[in-house]
Amino acid sequence: MPDSTMSLFPDPQAPATTIEALRRQLQSWEHAYYVLDTPLVPDAEFDRVFRQLQALEAEHPELVTPDSPTQRVGGKAMEGFSTVRHRVPMLSIRTETDITAAGASAFDARVRKELGLEPGDEPVQYQAELKFDGLAINLRYEHGLLVQASTRGDGETGEDVTHNIRTVRQIPMRLGTDSPPEVVEIRGEVYMRRDDFEALNERQRERIAQGEKNEKTFVNPRNAAAGAIRQLDASIAAQRPLSFFAYGWGELKGWSDQPATQSATLDAFASWGVPVSADRTTATGAEDLVAFHTAIGQRRDSLPFDIDGVVYKVNRLILQRDLGFVSREPRWAVAHKFPAQEMLTTVLAIDIQVGRTGKLTPVAKLAPVFVGGVTVTNATLHNELEALRKDVRVGDTVIVRRAGDVIPEVVASVPDKRQSDAPVFTMPLHCPVCGSDVVREEGEADHRCTGGLFCSAQRKQAVIHFASRRAMDIEGLGDKLVDQLVEGGHIQSLADLYRLTAEQWAALDRMGERSALNLVAALEKSKTTTLARFLFALGIRHVGERTAKELAAHFGSLSALMGNDPSQAATQEQLLAIRDIGPVVAHSVHTFLQQAHNREVLQDLQAQGIHWPETDGASQDSSAKPLSGQTIVLTGTLTQMGRDEAKDRLEALGAKVSGSVSKKTHYVIAGLEAGSKLTKAQELGVTILDEAAFLAYLQQLEGA
Repeated sequence: MPDSTMSLFPDPQAPATTIEALRRQLQSWEHAYYVLDTPLVPDAEFDRVFRQLQALEAEHPELVTPDSPTQRVGGKAMEGFSTVRHRVPMLSIRTETDITAAGASAFDARVRKELGLEPGDEPVQYQAELKFDGLAINLRYEHGLLVQASTRGDGETGEDVTHNIRTVRQIPMRLGTDSPPEVVEIRGEVYMRRDDFEALNERQRERIAQGEKNEKTFVNPRNAAAGAIRQLDASIAAQRPLSFFAYGWGELKGWSDQPATQSATLDAFASWGVPVSADRTTATGAEDLVAFHTAIGQRRDSLPFDIDGVVYKVNRLILQRDLGFVSREPRWAVAHKFPAQEMLTTVLAIDIQVGRTGKLTPVAKLAPVFVGGVTVTNATLHNELEALRKDVRVGDTVIVRRAGDVIPEVVASVPDKRQSDAPVFTMPLHCPVCGSDVVREEGEADHRCTGGLFCSAQRKQAVIHFASRRAMDIEGLGDKLVDQLVEGGHIQSLADLYRLTAEQWAALDRMGERSALNLVAALEKSKTTTLARFLFALGIRHVGERTAKELAAHFGSLSALMGNDPSQAATQEQLLAIRDIGPVVAHSVHTFLQQAHNREVLQDLQAQGIHWPETDGASQDSSAKPLSGQTIVLTGTLTQMGRDEAKDRLEALGAKVSGSVSKKTHYVIAGLEAGSKLTKAQELGVTILDEAAFLAYLQQLEGA
């Protein structure tokens, strides 16, 4: 590879040779980095060679060519876009109206009918691809050199955006072939990856926070990508992380050996260094199309970029020509969309929800809209600052997004459709449930109700959390029962759960005698627990499962943690001495222990019979625990105990329970239907215990 000594050229021909070598090296590295996602050299090495090429071209401006890597970023902003008339129109394709998998079968039936095929004839072969959610672009290469890039426009005429497309490093400025066609127009989609989009918006938020004017965040990746390509100043496009996938072509000249199929033509583009998505397949008949549609639909939310459907194309080009067009749409292709993930609707109201920790969350009540496969009527606004940043008001037309199982959210409002008297949203000063004061602590974005267990909303959520599987694990105590308990005034505190008789439970709606007896039994069973589970169940703010375990391990008993009165409770300094506990958690736990009503709840729960094994806490030598320093992995289904119980018992013996197998793993506990973790353990030679051996091992250690 050329090095930094290439600055003296006694031979007049040396500069041209060196410049060409540097260009080829940089183009190879760019392709590996931006297209193959396999960097070959560190960024610093790429930058060093890039600067060397810049210096040589500055010394020899007559050797600068349009395909040089140094020419990707334009200089002065253009005064306006020039128009480009497409030599082969960029036509849209028909959209299948049936968004279910049956739409694929409908397309296959139409194609077979147009081709005059009988039921017993051979199935049609298709190329199945993704339908990217970006901006369609036509790339014109002449003798392998990129000479022009244009938008779709109206299909006949688009805009010349060559200056911006040169900034997209995935797009080669020269095709990687020694025998390119005289002319080839490669068509595809410019898009933005989701992670790149989030990083871009994060940078925008930082600029806004720093007071930079005319900055804004972007609604979605497609708008950010399309906006970049339609900038007159190429330096703006260069700052946005754009990507590209090819999926078709326009004018072709001098390509005598073009492959006979859609799929093979795309393979040829890929061999020239043009990005082509790997998520495509050659499908045979309707059954394969349905399978592709289903498989991509299941993977849609995990893809690194947005799609809004899939595309089916008859694979053989001769059949494409036979099928032709109807109403300027090809008969041989169709777009089969998935349910929309973004839709417009109207904000009917902004309600306030109160969570179990007292957090107030504004929720937009929406005119019903079908988005992401479901009808959405509510969307979170997260907090007051977020609602103000997005400037969402009652009566606004808004963009709502729902992807997969993600909670629907309002992406942005549409100010042009806003009523002139729409009021700016503000958080209420008093809790809408109990009327207590609402506060926002310094440095936090969230507002909180100060009512505690006095607030029925917090009481309701506190009981649900208390009964959850990872907390007290009270089987059968679901949300609807808790609603009845709180709204009917049957309980005022957590301890009241244990005072209710079977007759009182049976008197609740949808509760029979058998269900009541089962619930009483579940409550009785829950009384035997661990200190860590109990502390987690209390719902102390900022105390999750891991922190609860650290507190339990350090103090060993509840009395050591809370003392006989508030003055003897653990201080913030003592709490800060515990591993992984910082000032915020220490303050929260200390504050909780100082409140008289919280201490009464703890004492009352113990009075109802809740108990756990106690230890001397931190005074114990942790290294004396039989599994101290050992890493154990659980896999498969255990029939004699739940996975959570097994984990708790192992951790009580000092083990670290990991989710992955490595050379450092000491044991793998393999239950029924153990999968890849068991296979990896066998490959690494890790000791494997079945359930029977595991239980015997536990009994031996716990009895020691």
